[in-house]
Amino acid sequence: MTHADYRELLVAIAGAGGALTGLLFVALSVTARRDADLGPRIIRQVRAAAAMLAFTNALAVSLFGLVPGTNIGYPSLTLGVIGLVFTAASMRSIVSSTAPAGVKRGQLSLIGLLLLIFGTEFIAGILAVAHPGAGTPQDFIGYALVTSLIVGISRAWELVGDIDTGLTASLAVLTARRSAAAATDVPADHEDDG
Repeated sequence: MTHADYRELLVAIAGAGGALTGLLFVALSVTARRDADLGPRIIRQVRAAAAMLAFTNALAVSLFGLVPGTNIGYPSLTLGVIGLVFTAASMRSIVSSTAPAGVKRGQLSLIGLLLLIFGTEFIAGILAVAHPGAGTPQDFIGYALVTSLIVGISRAWELVGDIDTGLTASLAVLTARRSAAAATDVPADHEDDG
């Protein structure tokens, strides 16, 4: 059974998950089909599926957790298994794809985050089923659901914007911009008064 303290959190996560799922459908339907020049198709498919699964994971676990008398461990355990299977299938698809090695490596952060989210959800689900009144498993389920929404937003942004928002890519962009800015900046005391 879900503690009353978690009810507001689950309502907020369910609302956000439902809204984000709807927005992802709209974004995918109005976004022009991408050319092959914009990256490997399998990577875009995994991003789309990861975003959808992240949103529906948060939505489903939250909604089932709000049903009176339901132990949130059961939906958490079930979606944790589905998520782990999806992550394994995604990893296999990425590794067996013809995408360049650098692109494949770039997807490791996605795989790692998904494993962390669904692994946490799976283990916390087992603990919540075994100890129905315990608050700690519910805490970790809540953390996994919030993280799931954040990862889903990041993957959806990559998909719709077709930009990599991963940590490595972001640091590379920031470093390149900083290097370019340093190369073009001229200190004020060296400028010609012309």
